Amino acid sequence: MLILFGSIYGNEPTPLFGGRGMVDVSVPAYMGLIIVTVGLMSVPIQTASSREAGVLRRYQATPLRPMAYLIANVAGNYGMALLGILLLLLVGKVGYNVQFDGNVPSVLGGGTLGTLAFFALGYLVASLAPTARIAQTVGMVLAFPMMFLSGATIPLETMPESVRNVSRFIPLTHVVTLLQGLWFGEGWGEHLTEIIVLVGTLGIGTAVAARLFRWE
Repeated sequence: MLILFGSIYGNEPTPLFGGRGMVDVSVPAYMGLIIVTVGLMSVPIQTASSREAGVLRRYQATPLRPMAYLIANVAGNYGMALLGILLLLLVGKVGYNVQFDGNVPSVLGGGTLGTLAFFALGYLVASLAPTARIAQTVGMVLAFPMMFLSGATIPLETMPESVRNVSRFIPLTHVVTLLQGLWFGEGWGEHLTEIIVLVGTLGIGTAVAARLFRWE
């Protein structure tokens, strides 16, 4: 998508994006796209597939602590999301000289918060879905509207007011807004709403998923 839209619109500064280019605002938004893809599609499908194949039941029968499996699973998916983000940044920098005014640890922290929040939602879907096929379907039904209504795919600045009003109730919107703000040098204090929403999503999603999670 970065290459496609970058080839179409280029990265010339425009007043619509506050003097920044299309790619400048799209790169942090596409980070949200990677996060929702891994969180609501990869995590539920992997977990439900392992349960359906009896892998989780076998893990439960070993001396391995359940938390060890969950930490390893989260770490593996986090690594996959991080790799996707690094490749995105590489293409943006080399291909379009994308503008970056923030600092790396801050953006990494925002990306980690958004990733963990969507992992919590992903494990919640996996806890409720009896099969991998249902987990895939539910994940896609949740993910695709978020992708197109949150600014992760199409900048919210180009959307009508009615769509922007709806986007405020979508968790991915808060990931995109937080990452774009941190990307352009804004402080965490300027995004308290986004932080509260994502921390709440992480906490509630984790609590409900832990209560409903099934090993077989």
